[in-house]
Amino acid sequence: MATASVNMQSVFASGLATRKISTNKLFFAGNFPNLKRNYPVGVRCMAEGEPMKDESAPSTSAAQPLSSSSPPPPPPRPTKPKVSTKFSDLLAFSGPAPERINGRLAMVGFVAALAVELSKGENVLAQISDGGVSWFLGTTAILTLASLVPLFKGITAESKSKGFMTSDAELWNGRFAMLGLVALAFTEFVKGGTLV
Repeated sequence: MATASVNMQSVFASGLATRKISTNKLFFAGNFPNLKRNYPVGVRCMAEGEPMKDESAPSTSAAQPLSSSSPPPPPPRPTKPKVSTKFSDLLAFSGPAPERINGRLAMVGFVAALAVELSKGENVLAQISDGGVSWFLGTTAILTLASLVPLFKGITAESKSKGFMTSDAELWNGRFAMLGLVALAFTEFVKGGTLV
């Protein structure tokens, strides 16, 4: 116990932080050629109830530099969150499926509505009443099934997005297609005819 007290007193006597001694300001610095300029500070602590080590072992003091025998362990890798494959979780309001499926349907619907309007000259309401409902239901069933199969396997769209065609770009394109389809139908309703 006495050596630990002496070691701690020498640590506190030498200073708590690393500091440099300027030889210009001390008139007696030339008289001590072995004067160290950097004082490393080391602190060792033990939990109560832990058996004490042999005090004859060399301890870290202010005169001995701190050395590490092994490098610190690498930080743990972030784990990917487990993706739920339950039907109710996938189709929940904030789940991964609803917006993605609606966006994909809107992209197909917007392009199809413009293509039929340019080719036949029918507005969106006329397209729906002229057999468009069966096409809509068929396309909805196929795209919904194709979108849900990877999600049931635990594969997310974010894990497969690379380069230019990312999952965020698909979401934004789907959102713009939804707005475009609503704007097309509203404009044709107000105008009373086709857009082009």
